[in-house]
Amino acid sequence: MYPVLRREFIEERGWITEEELTDYYAVGQCTPGVVAINVSTFIGDKRGGAAGGFAATFGFVTAPLFIIALLAASLRAFAEYPVVRDAFAGVRVCVCVLVVNAVARLWRNSVTDGATFFIFALVFALCAVSPLLPFSVSPAAVVAASALFGAAWRRCKRGGR
Repeated sequence: MYPVLRREFIEERGWITEEELTDYYAVGQCTPGVVAINVSTFIGDKRGGAAGGFAATFGFVTAPLFIIALLAASLRAFAEYPVVRDAFAGVRVCVCVLVVNAVARLWRNSVTDGATFFIFALVFALCAVSPLLPFSVSPAAVVAASALFGAAWRRCKRGGR
């Protein structure tokens, strides 16, 4: 979703900056619901207060809800056709490419120095070994800990001010 959100909100409309989108996307991943809806709600709130946030959420959800309901109702009838299975296989490949593209963009905007690289490496390692651990690692806890570390690091770099 990141490339789609970037194109719509930054490139086409100019409503937010790249840094704001990165922040909204990170918070949107930690809050319940679909990331794109959460980001839209944040942008609506920024542009029009609570009413703007509500309008953005309602506008974002309404049309897709009807389309998904129609597709879900008709998909069962066509799911067994080889052409439909092959189409979904192609979609999976496309989704992988979009995810790699989003990670590359987030990397360029987020990993800017040694401290942010350290946070990245630590979080990556934690997420990579998480399935092997006897306890689950909450994504919200990882983001919160990363935010605290980043804030502390920035404060230390400024001399404790």
